[in-house]
Amino acid sequence: MAQPEEPQEVIQPKPASSKVIILFKAVGDAPILKQPKVKVEEQDKFLKVLQFLKRQLAREQVFAYLKEAFCPSPDEKIQTLYEAYAVDAKLVVSYACTPAWG
Repeated sequence: MAQPEEPQEVIQPKPASSKVIILFKAVGDAPILKQPKVKVEEQDKFLKVLQFLKRQLAREQVFAYLKEAFCPSPDEKIQTLYEAYAVDAKLVVSYACTPAWG
């Protein structure tokens, strides 16, 4: 009597890293960006967003907030922030040239 074969596990190839849409909102005296939406690899760190803002605003220091309340750590992955704080399939990042919120 033959025993039924166990189903073999099918290994799916890992999809290419997807991108997250980031929507920038100016706060206080910060200038409005010409390009308020960008796509960033989900595996990138929040540091990449901060560097982008510094380049676009020609500033050495920029303050970036999520939920208009807190500054994420530069080492935090975009994917983690997106999963926790995305609104309408976008990660909304408020930015200012001077401290705006706690």
